[in-house]
Amino acid sequence: MRDQVLNPKTKDDTDVELDKSLRPKMFADVIGREREKEMLRVMIDACKSRNESLDHIIFHGPPGLGKTSLAYVVANEMGKNIHVTSGPAIERAGDLASIITNLADGDILFIDEIHRMSKVVEEVLYPAMEDYAIDIILGKGPSAKSVRIDLPKFTIIGATTKIGMMSAPLRDRFGSLMRLDFYNEDDLEKLVIQKSKILGIEIDKEHARELAKRSRGTARIAIRLLKRVRDFSNYRYNSKVTKEDLFDAMNLLRVDDIGLDENDKRLLESIIKNFEGGPVGLNTMAAALSEEEDTISDVYEPYLIQKGFLQRTSKGRVATKRAYEYLGIDFDNKVFDQESLI
Repeated sequence: MRDQVLNPKTKDDTDVELDKSLRPKMFADVIGREREKEMLRVMIDACKSRNESLDHIIFHGPPGLGKTSLAYVVANEMGKNIHVTSGPAIERAGDLASIITNLADGDILFIDEIHRMSKVVEEVLYPAMEDYAIDIILGKGPSAKSVRIDLPKFTIIGATTKIGMMSAPLRDRFGSLMRLDFYNEDDLEKLVIQKSKILGIEIDKEHARELAKRSRGTARIAIRLLKRVRDFSNYRYNSKVTKEDLFDAMNLLRVDDIGLDENDKRLLESIIKNFEGGPVGLNTMAAALSEEEDTISDVYEPYLIQKGFLQRTSKGRVATKRAYEYLGIDFDNKVFDQESLI
């Protein structure tokens, strides 16, 4: 289950490097996100007219929806450099100080998974964000003294999949919080066609739509599936994706026409067959599937809940009637009464 192709989180370094070449450069290259693009355009144009730095921004939402890509686009539209780090990588206040003291005027500091920064680092970040200054303690004991260093006017763009885990003082210092929602099938279809041109493979709208239907509303998954379909086309020396290429790739990956794979089905079958449809606790499910609790709750469950196959209740997880119908299992109302679990 750990190698699930439908996992929206970033895979290995090869995946990251290829994704960089597929990232949009400017707003015109960004598929969908019309409301976010319009808001960012207004902010950027206004800042340029006032000759000021851009206000601090948070992009939040599920993984794989383009938070990092949008940060790069903002930097390109501003015509400024972007410096990239992550919350876990900034372990000490000194690490943050060394990063922000090397920024130039108007530069953008992108902090991925910003909710994972330590409280000590956050305390150093507050004056840097508000006053563009940082306080450093020199020496130890009675002879120690505080020195304030002025910083250039820079912008922090944070990205997080768990906005609720950010401390309120840090969150409130950002001038704009933008949630990125799942893509609709129309936008994913356009995205698949756009990325196929960059990858050097031709795909028509019908086949792009089939990939969009299987992508769980997530751009990263759509691109990952497209890469596997491209492999089949290259293997068969096809310059254009054929119906056989697409469906053979999806069958080998065991991804069906609504974006579920064997791991999703295994989870639903375990709840229905081993636990009589539920309710069942997360730790029990993790033990039954030999999987980590975070993987189940963060990777598998959100889409199953979104599609109406699974419910989270106060008593545990419950497979819905739709899950029974999808798996071809007779639904017995005596197994559980959904209304009684609410």
